[in-house]
Amino acid sequence: MKATIIGLLIIAAAVFAVLPAESLGFGLGWGDDVLVFLRGGLPVVAVLIGLIAIFIGIADMKDHAEAKKEEAEK
Repeated sequence: MKATIIGLLIIAAAVFAVLPAESLGFGLGWGDDVLVFLRGGLPVVAVLIGLIAIFIGIADMKDHAEAKKEEAEK
């Protein structure tokens, strides 16, 4: 229960930080900064996901070759 309440408070704080102060009268107006962060971080995350996919593919090919070798032995 504590974790749920803390999670909701953190989400509310994040929404408050992103809201534009000029149009609503409250909020920190960090929306543009968040977008800049996402634009800069997205390519890095994409590269990391790509590397993980390559490693998984290589491991899958090795497992497939090993299974083929074991099947040939039987």
